[in-house]
Amino acid sequence: MAGAGVSSEVRGFRFRKLEKPEEFRQVAEVHRAVWGDEGVPTTLQRALQDNGGLVLGAFADIHLAGFAVSVLGWDGTSLYQYSHATAVRPEYQNHHLGFRLKAFQRDEVLKLGLNEIRWTFDPLQSRNARLNVRLLGGVPDRYYIHYYGTMADQLNRDLESDRVRLRWEISTPRVEERLAGKVPSSEEDWKRWQGSSAIVTTEVGEKGLRVPTTVEEPGGGLAHIEIPFDLGAVREHEPSVLRTWRHAVRDGFRAAFDLGYRVDDFAVVNAEHERRSFYFLSPAPKDPPESDTGSAPPAPSV
Repeated sequence: MAGAGVSSEVRGFRFRKLEKPEEFRQVAEVHRAVWGDEGVPTTLQRALQDNGGLVLGAFADIHLAGFAVSVLGWDGTSLYQYSHATAVRPEYQNHHLGFRLKAFQRDEVLKLGLNEIRWTFDPLQSRNARLNVRLLGGVPDRYYIHYYGTMADQLNRDLESDRVRLRWEISTPRVEERLAGKVPSSEEDWKRWQGSSAIVTTEVGEKGLRVPTTVEEPGGGLAHIEIPFDLGAVREHEPSVLRTWRHAVRDGFRAAFDLGYRVDDFAVVNAEHERRSFYFLSPAPKDPPESDTGSAPPAPSV
């Protein structure tokens, strides 16, 4: 991790490439425990592992606690790894395995001679945003509307499948620092939030959960987009506002990206005894003024 590589054994877990058919079958078991379906077929996992992709696992003894599956990507200009799925069994989700799996994936991708990993995630999921942006140093740069179409799994069936694309440039100083645990303090996060304008404005609803009220274009300075601190709580206690959240955050991201804004961090801010989740955005840097590099005109003759 952070340039030195992730040990293959960390606090009782072993990280390595999957090799045997029974290990690939365990990926389906983990996927089913998390999403309710089997995910990537075992035959495709074998093909990916042997042809430029990666199927990585975190093992507790012989049992697969989590996995990361990626494929070789090409955008017409550069090669990268596209991380299709990363999942951790529910009983292991308090062991920071998601972070460790991504760090191990980074090490394996660097061995392939590549410097970037991309993936998509639901922008309303605060826990995923914190991992992907805050802890790993990835940068969301595109917003996709209803990216996968209608999804039947237990985590996505009641929402349009909007996603943001994340680019993780794994050799940059920013990523090195984030992997080493160097992040802004809670006081710095609070000041950043106070000093930025709200793209998505919210208020506390009848059931005590925040609900979006308005969406504004950023005004040229620092800005933030709020998302639910706990999407699961919204789904359980006030499902009628799920679509409200989806459309407000969609409109906020699209407005910001259209104006050249860049997501540069994500933070959970404690505000008046309430925990709230925000993407922090900065405007595009202004082009420096053109300098006159020509020679001065000759002095008039007398």
